[in-house]
Amino acid sequence: FDLIIGIARGGIPVAMVIADQLEVQIDFINVKSYTGVATRGKPRIISTLTEDVKGKKVLVVDDLIDEGDTMSTVLAYLKPRKPKSLSTAVLFKKPWSKHEPDYYLEVLDEWVVFPWEHAEVKRLAASAAAEAKRKGTRERHMPRG
Repeated sequence: FDLIIGIARGGIPVAMVIADQLEVQIDFINVKSYTGVATRGKPRIISTLTEDVKGKKVLVVDDLIDEGDTMSTVLAYLKPRKPKSLSTAVLFKKPWSKHEPDYYLEVLDEWVVFPWEHAEVKRLAASAAAEAKRKGTRERHMPRG
């Protein structure tokens, strides 16, 4: 590969290790799709690459592929930029994924929290708990009828 592209945030640590081991250039792309603990919106690219992919053999890396929408969004963004080849790699793949990565370690049918996600998961859980409490409090004070 000529270039490793990590999908932020979870793909960054994985991409860094792979780029270091293969001794190739690395870049990152930021895609946002999760809006809460388990709620997803349509993936959208919120920051793009600094490197030109034209004519390069590119490996796109993420930590996990769930339904495959994020990876599909990134590939759709990269293909018109004419890389020589596009491959994908993840640590884990969900069995229902619409995208089949070229490289993965294992198929998992469970929720995964990576070491680099602990603080984010705590924040999301606290936010979800506060929202549930707020809704519960509001609902208790609403007149019934």
